[in-house]
Amino acid sequence: MKEKSSGSVRRLVLSGYYGFRNSGDEAVLLSILTALEQAAKERGVRVEPIVLSGDPAWTEKQYGVRAVPRMSVGDIRRTLKESDGLISGGGSLLQDATGLGSIPYYLGVMALARWSGKPTFVYAQGIGPVNRGMFRPWIARAFRKAAYASVRDAESAELLAAFGVPRDRIDVVPDPVMGLPLPEAAGDGPASGKSADTAPLVGVSVRFWRGDRADLDRAAAALAALAGRRSVRLRMLPFHHGADEEASRYVMERLGRLGAEAELAPAHEAPQAMLREVDRCDLLVGMRLHSLIYAANREVPLLGLSYDPKIDQFLGRLGMKAVGTTESLDPERFAEEASRLLDDPERWRDDSSDAIRRLKAEAVRPAQRILQFLTEQDRR
Repeated sequence: MKEKSSGSVRRLVLSGYYGFRNSGDEAVLLSILTALEQAAKERGVRVEPIVLSGDPAWTEKQYGVRAVPRMSVGDIRRTLKESDGLISGGGSLLQDATGLGSIPYYLGVMALARWSGKPTFVYAQGIGPVNRGMFRPWIARAFRKAAYASVRDAESAELLAAFGVPRDRIDVVPDPVMGLPLPEAAGDGPASGKSADTAPLVGVSVRFWRGDRADLDRAAAALAALAGRRSVRLRMLPFHHGADEEASRYVMERLGRLGAEAELAPAHEAPQAMLREVDRCDLLVGMRLHSLIYAANREVPLLGLSYDPKIDQFLGRLGMKAVGTTESLDPERFAEEASRLLDDPERWRDDSSDAIRRLKAEAVRPAQRILQFLTEQDRR
């Protein structure tokens, strides 16, 4: 066992959907690690993160941090005992739409931390849907016992309030990825790759949702309508290895039948590599939440296709609405909206810049509050 944290080191265990090569969740992890490092530096201490990962060896190689198996109760308990606290999040961890296991797992890890006498911190989570009533008091109890708790949208805060969590216990902040920086490569300034070709570059992020794939058929028809109206370069951006690549190829095949073409970008393992892909776009069309967050982060005009309330909630913080949903998408309206953004991207930036600046500044607040708690606790 490693030695206990010294006075200048804060050892924090991070629990989330990490180590599965999902670009959005990996970006959340990298954003939290980056924000914690900066917040610790401001307080004159150092953070030693320990990540609960689905692939510890990969996580350690990717981020240069220690990682342990997320499903090994023994490893988790030993790691918590030598830590200064547990961070749960971010992401949509406490929901039962994808199965019954997620909520018990993440609440169970938080309970293990409390039983080890360690403070728990909830980091910019998106809560819900929670369709099963039995989970609601469990979630409320975990939030009431947390030393600090934040959620990534007002709707999550309202849901927690309905579960019985006092509103003043919940800090509403943006998704952590809004604060993720993009290191500049040599000779590579902001928006470096935009419009390198004659045709504007349109990034497209899709995912499987409907079983009959009618939503992807509609997305292909909308993209084809845009390509028929003007010259564009469509580039599919898969945010999840395997599934998103397959969904992208499905749309590409449909586009081919409609007389349009698209290219497929790699499913990058490094979040900042995908962030750079988005940075090079003139427009981002996204179903994945983090594709839209990446675009806002880099001030790339965006259009959202909604499959979940979290998409609408994020767009609302930018003063926008989804251009369509998985149930309804008008190709001509889509092509018109996309053309408007391609013709006058600066107007979109002018309209969105204040909101984006505010979101970026607020995105690092959970890290600052957590380090504040830990350093002030030492003085008590």
